[in-house]
Amino acid sequence: MHRARGLDPGPGRRPAGHADPAADPRGVGPGRHDARPHRRADHERVIDRVGFAADRRVVLDPFQVAAIDALDAGRSVLVAAPTGSGKTLVAEYAIDAALARGTKAFYTTPLKALSNQKFTDFCAHYGSDRVGLLTGDHSIRGEAPIVVMTTEVLRNMVYADSATLDNLGVVVLDEVHYLQDRFRGPVWEEVIVHLDHAVPLVCLSATVANAREVADWITSVRGATDAVVEEARPVALRNWYLVGERGRDACTLLPTFVGDGEPGQPNPEAQRLTRRPPGGAPRAVRGRLRTPTRDEVVALLAESGLLPAIVFVFSRAGCDQAVEHARAAAVSLTSPEERAEIRRIAAAHTASLADDEATVLGVASWQDALEHGIAAHHAGLVPPLKEAVEAAFTAGLVKVVFATETLALGVNMPARTVVIEKLTKFTGERHEFLTPGEYTQLTGRAGRRGIDTVGNAVVLWSPFVHFDQVASVAARGSEALVSAFRPTYNMAANLVARYDRATAHHLLGQSFAQFRADRDVVTLERQLAAARDRLARARSGAGAPGGSAAPSPGARGAERAAVARALRALEPGDVVLLGRRATRNVVVGRDGRRDGDRVVLIDPGGDVRRLGPDDFAEAPVAVARITLPEPYAPKNAAFRRAVADAARRARVRAGAGPGALRPGDRAGAARARDRAAAAAAAVTRAEKDVARLERRIRARGSSLTRQFDQVLALLESWGYVEDWDLTVAGTLLARLSTEQDLLLAEALREGWLAGLGPAELAAVASCCTYERRGPDAGMPGPPVRWPSSRVADAARRLERRWRDLAAAEDDLHLPGTRPPDPGLTPAVYEWASGERLAEVLGDELTAGDFVRHVRQLIDLLRQIGEVSPDPGVRDAARAAVTACHRGVVATASRVGVA
Repeated sequence: MHRARGLDPGPGRRPAGHADPAADPRGVGPGRHDARPHRRADHERVIDRVGFAADRRVVLDPFQVAAIDALDAGRSVLVAAPTGSGKTLVAEYAIDAALARGTKAFYTTPLKALSNQKFTDFCAHYGSDRVGLLTGDHSIRGEAPIVVMTTEVLRNMVYADSATLDNLGVVVLDEVHYLQDRFRGPVWEEVIVHLDHAVPLVCLSATVANAREVADWITSVRGATDAVVEEARPVALRNWYLVGERGRDACTLLPTFVGDGEPGQPNPEAQRLTRRPPGGAPRAVRGRLRTPTRDEVVALLAESGLLPAIVFVFSRAGCDQAVEHARAAAVSLTSPEERAEIRRIAAAHTASLADDEATVLGVASWQDALEHGIAAHHAGLVPPLKEAVEAAFTAGLVKVVFATETLALGVNMPARTVVIEKLTKFTGERHEFLTPGEYTQLTGRAGRRGIDTVGNAVVLWSPFVHFDQVASVAARGSEALVSAFRPTYNMAANLVARYDRATAHHLLGQSFAQFRADRDVVTLERQLAAARDRLARARSGAGAPGGSAAPSPGARGAERAAVARALRALEPGDVVLLGRRATRNVVVGRDGRRDGDRVVLIDPGGDVRRLGPDDFAEAPVAVARITLPEPYAPKNAAFRRAVADAARRARVRAGAGPGALRPGDRAGAARARDRAAAAAAAVTRAEKDVARLERRIRARGSSLTRQFDQVLALLESWGYVEDWDLTVAGTLLARLSTEQDLLLAEALREGWLAGLGPAELAAVASCCTYERRGPDAGMPGPPVRWPSSRVADAARRLERRWRDLAAAEDDLHLPGTRPPDPGLTPAVYEWASGERLAEVLGDELTAGDFVRHVRQLIDLLRQIGEVSPDPGVRDAARAAVTACHRGVVATASRVGVA
């Protein structure tokens, strides 16, 4: 039986149980564990595995058995496995075991929608009376044996030392790979570091390349943690490339890889079809090929038996347009019986919408498309419509969903086929290529376990992305998980409230970011030593003589050193001329098995050669440069042929004639100049390498501690911390969990919100939750139509204080707080004043976006209603919550739609 509270908090005091960090090399922290593997004394197997599996009608996979073994041994576990592989089963075993021991279980997710879904699932399995839900929208049975919550709720409990943490037996952190999220990632690390270490964790993650490193970090922080990694998908994936040709109605569907379409050798047929002709002119390719239309894609998938499918479009407008075009073309993919069942599902999910809301939301046209098996899925849809789409698609009734990438973030909607329209997407600031990890996340929805023997991933031809780039992204798989941890103002206030300065610094050093940085320093130190050695050799050789017709042994040694330096100067893609015929050879790498001066080349025949300093009579010089094909595969014959072809077409630099590198035919001054230039270049490169590595090592040394001290300096200068004690304002800040925590704390302590009515307060608070997205983000918005002079005055004060804060952050080299955005104030004021949805929405604001923003605003208003020092502001905030939580907003917050 565990009491899952941290150490005794207290401003300026060392909490009970803390030793001096300097006196204990293992470090200290709440509930410290020796990081060596061990079995928790009070853990033993309490669940019959056979009965557990039989109850769920499954046969445990080997990775599930391994994870359960770790839990039965009392260890925490990180389970990294592909989508749909059965990670949740491990979590359910841990929950059952906790209940059997008479303790509680928490299950956290990053999203309210996921928490609602898991709450509904657990209620069905365990019984409603045994399951609770805690999110910004709901507080249902918070003291139940099983409580589902968002990760932020657990983090706030830990900092508040909540009694709800009493008797906690296990915590499941779902989607733990969210710790790399730029804005919310630190929350996961705060929970892992600060939660009572006696409580085992079950961390569930998508497949990441460094799962064992993450587990090593958790072990160093909390005690023994096993990494259980399953890389095999539950349903095999076949990759395809879809190409349209001008003048032909038909499209060609090609395997991306040779064989069965799994990652391997890129399909040479697809390479030939999309290869640029000699001279590299892209217009010829663009003129011959085209991107298949969405109607063609749907028709081909239907004819090929590849439905149901999710088509990722990366644009809300594109998703809606795709549905409109499909209906305009009279596309229908359902039977009369299926349409009747879809009508039932749609009615159940939209029953609580008022008639005027249904009209504004376009429910009639939405349902028409849904009944014919076509739908959109994106953040612009209100939750009742999105949930109806998910239910109909999961039931196999809807056949094609055009979706943005948000569908891949935890939504349980597997399909037979996933289509990716293009490998670039707009991030809100610029267009970027999909990373291999993002590709893996999207294609994780391809293949329904127990239904499909294979899932399919289809990428459409684009004039802006070469086929080899498609193959490279598809082949590379998962990426390493990185930390987004950084000290925030709220985090700093809570560290001051709970720990002494030395312990706070120590706990910051326990972050995953610092763990990785410390490991990197060891590697960087080795690289720095090697770089300094190279610099010494380069400086020594820079003045070496050479060039005599019959060199002495010493001169030959100097000449060999010059050749070695020149070889080190060559980079992959450089073209050099070799032999009496001056044939073009391309550098593709280095021979790591030798002294490092040997280069790997591909000759005109496509053969691989490995040459070192002794193979050259004089220093080789690059005469041209090519771009190596992707994916990089020098062992592949097609790759080598492509390299040789590119070398033949390369334009040799002026002055580099056929005899430029012919052994033995250049002597004297010309050869000396070449050697001197190569030696000088080697010295310059070595000096830059040394300086770069020294900078990187300095940057990694306790960088988080330095940043925390800068945050603390700002809080001290602004009156939130004094002599490692929180002031009254600091205590207020410690209770505010929002991206603009310090700015809102300023508004509350300065009294800028006093005297505002509920609708006015909601409008001003929206400046701290709303943020314009899209290409115009960051640019000045249109003039604001202020709903009242008091709203305008409070919002302008926020703006002025933000400017002061931005200047202070800039002086201290801290990440900047984003500015308040008043763009939603008129709409929020009208909604909180009781206006209908149709009157509130403007031309650029979708209903789904508005509902999402208002739900975020309600979360913030609830915080204001709890922490404001002004009773009038607290009352106004609570009234604003009631005024905003109505109509379609309230409908969107419901749990358990039938």
